[in-house]
Amino acid sequence: MRKTQIGVKMKKIYLDNAATTQVDSRVLKAMLPFFSEKYGNPSSFHSLGLEAKNALDFARKKTARLLGCVPEEIIFTGSGTESCNLAVKGAALANKKKGRHIITSKIEHHAILNSCEWLEKEMGYSVTYLNVGSSGLVSPKDLEKAIRKDTVLISIMYANNEIGTIQPIRALAKIAHRKKVLFHTDACQAAGLLDIDVKRLGVDLLTINGSKIYAPKGTGLLFVKKGVGLMPLIHGGAHEFGLRAGTENIAGIVGLATALEIAQRGRKREAKRLSALRDYFIKEIMRRIPCTLLNGHAKKRLPNNVNVSFLDVEGESVLLHLDKFGICASTGSACSSQSLDPSHVILAIRPHYEAAHGSIRFSLGRKTTRNEIDFVLARLPGIIEKLRSLSPVHVSKKEVSN
Repeated sequence: MRKTQIGVKMKKIYLDNAATTQVDSRVLKAMLPFFSEKYGNPSSFHSLGLEAKNALDFARKKTARLLGCVPEEIIFTGSGTESCNLAVKGAALANKKKGRHIITSKIEHHAILNSCEWLEKEMGYSVTYLNVGSSGLVSPKDLEKAIRKDTVLISIMYANNEIGTIQPIRALAKIAHRKKVLFHTDACQAAGLLDIDVKRLGVDLLTINGSKIYAPKGTGLLFVKKGVGLMPLIHGGAHEFGLRAGTENIAGIVGLATALEIAQRGRKREAKRLSALRDYFIKEIMRRIPCTLLNGHAKKRLPNNVNVSFLDVEGESVLLHLDKFGICASTGSACSSQSLDPSHVILAIRPHYEAAHGSIRFSLGRKTTRNEIDFVLARLPGIIEKLRSLSPVHVSKKEVSN
């Protein structure tokens, strides 16, 4: 039952899978022995240690196979954020003799943007932040023009975590390599839904976050192509080929590898299912609720991403009303949800504060059904109508679209 009654728990409709996912039961099963039975340190030379080391090696081989690389190119980390920091700061600092210029886009995750800002303020690097079009796409021509003789790294995310726009990574990486510049992509949202073969993508560095693919929070990895120099950010041991000191989280790594295998094995089927739900959801929202804008590319977007701006309302108010019905969504990136500032991503594609403040992201997942989408659609128009009736702001769709 969904009605709030004494002693009756409301069923949740979870449409915030871009923020985090539920740990898959198969992933949990694979992890459990490493909490209390196979608890050895993989650096220890005894049977329990060797057991943990074997599990670590097996997970690395499995992950490498899924990414189309060799095991030595996989570095396990504590999150997607850590992987992005290691990629950007590590590559920049290791290659500073070549130059101190980095290129990224204005719609990257804050793990990239804040790392770039740190390099600017603390280490004297110069960063070019590329503009994007109204659909959130980076122009290959703009990228090529921005490359300088002292450019050492380009970091462009594979698929945006807020608006779902998928970038032409292969084309962008080719441009970088023609100019002999390293190329990193944040693929946290892409894993499990898009092709992540690093050879086909042509990237030098690639980030994945376990919590986006039904693995536990606090797990991540960074693909580092052989020959790419990185300066470690964490010191204290020779773990992870000397790039990430600290005893490896074996349970988490086993969970990440298992989750990635499950996700990539079924990604085409799941992407097809989610795309149909996504398109239906978008079509009905736009039909039932006037003065609504779709954020992101209409076609080149993640199969599970629905990001819209409801004019004349505050996104946070929409979320509170949705939550009363057990519906979980977000106003953008979970990592910046504590901030009252409007989304930097929406402002980059649509420089109007009203559109940014009224943006809502619905991100579908494995358990999302058509019935759940219909449940949301039955209540969402009434919520928006009620909030608009109380709003002192009235902005035309044409004004915001221009």
